[in-house]
Amino acid sequence: MADALVDYDDVLAAYDPALGLEVHVELNTHTKMFCGCPAVFGGEPNTQTCPTCLGLPGAMPVVNGKAVESAIRIGLALNCDIAEWCRFARKNYFYPDMPKNFQTSQYDEPIAFDGYMDVDVDGEIVRVEIERAHMEEDTGKSLHVGGSTGRIQGADYSLVDYNRAGIPLIEIVTRPILGAGAKAPDVARAYVAQLRELIVALGVSEARMDQGNLRADVNLSLSPKGSGVLGTRTETKNVNSYRSVERAAHYEMRRHAAILNDGGSILQETRHWQEGSGTTTSGREKSDADDYRYFPEPDLVPVAPSREWVDELRGTLPENPTVKRARLQAEWGFTDLEMRDTVGAGAFGLVEATVAEGCAPQAARKWWLTELARRANESGVDIADLGVSPAQVAAVQALVDAGTVNDKLARQVFDGLLAGEGTPEEIVAARGLAIVSDEGALGAAVDKAIEANPDVAQKIRDGKHAAAGALIGAVMKEMRGQADAGRVRELVLERLS
Repeated sequence: MADALVDYDDVLAAYDPALGLEVHVELNTHTKMFCGCPAVFGGEPNTQTCPTCLGLPGAMPVVNGKAVESAIRIGLALNCDIAEWCRFARKNYFYPDMPKNFQTSQYDEPIAFDGYMDVDVDGEIVRVEIERAHMEEDTGKSLHVGGSTGRIQGADYSLVDYNRAGIPLIEIVTRPILGAGAKAPDVARAYVAQLRELIVALGVSEARMDQGNLRADVNLSLSPKGSGVLGTRTETKNVNSYRSVERAAHYEMRRHAAILNDGGSILQETRHWQEGSGTTTSGREKSDADDYRYFPEPDLVPVAPSREWVDELRGTLPENPTVKRARLQAEWGFTDLEMRDTVGAGAFGLVEATVAEGCAPQAARKWWLTELARRANESGVDIADLGVSPAQVAAVQALVDAGTVNDKLARQVFDGLLAGEGTPEEIVAARGLAIVSDEGALGAAVDKAIEANPDVAQKIRDGKHAAAGALIGAVMKEMRGQADAGRVRELVLERLS
């Protein structure tokens, strides 16, 4: 049964949204958080396991030092205080993908706390306060076989792959984001996008949302307009794209309002995002901290990073993303609107990487925000997950700059790239897309167009050179777009002037 929804404008007229985000970052360490098993994506199920990450009796965990270093660098980049002493705890619950029946995490003593990130939302800077960033391990992965949805409902049976169990995670938790109003979904999207940008710059994670390296939980509640009292929240789990983060917040605002308008109350629960329908569905009633029966992990010593080490790591931080954007905007010559559109489309890092490959900034922006953004929207994926790399975009533009193809033909090169037909150069050769530079062939096509359009030709002879566009169009059609329009114009005027 479909959820009842309230019109978005009506939601904002009656309620104030409160937003919170919990982002799980899977670190790119070589080994898992507490054992020596490889921490790599993929692999045959249950081949990257050992007694420790399987929770077998007698196995003893050891903290991954590189993961601690990455956690500190993330905390520093988020303007957090770094704990002088912290420890791990056991978060107890039963679930098939957690073989120990508890997750080793941090509870009341996180490694990083009290931070913030300034987020650019359509040119407005919104400060998102960070409650904490703590270390923990990932769970395994359940695969539900049978049925049509791939979910446990309707499945014939389930399989569990423990390769992911024990992968190092950093969970970054915001404080409630208040006062965003209509922009709450936009703030959610912008925050996750900018956070991912920071994580990639730090080099601590691939942050591939499509592979689960970075996953966002969207917490949302509504309170009566002007009451200042937080409502009951729901938590939409494991949302894996910027677009879906925005859509999930938008949907939950409308769903909450419908329940409250009808005199009902919001159930504090986890919910699942359904990409296909753009809706959320109920998961399980949300547990409070007491339900997890946290207690200090007895098999691990506390973590006490020295102030000297913390200061040393502070010196390895990349440039602040907000400062970096301002600098690159000046270097690229982008207007405020152009930069806002670039950031809003999730294409800032892609444009930056394309420019680094030798492409002119405006050309890089043009391809990512027009042709490639359109294709990503049609496919329902984030532009970063489209399947075209910055190096490929730069290579396509290099062919345009060299006069090998024009913009129209370049679009066909992108068709080939998305179809996996090889490099841009190979696609041009295989598809026969190169611009015809044979003066004889161009001249013959111009003569044919003049003969077929005597009235237009006479206007040009009479000095009305603007009419040349019709003949140029006829030549381009004859040449299947594979002609230099500028050279065709020159030949038309040479023959008729």
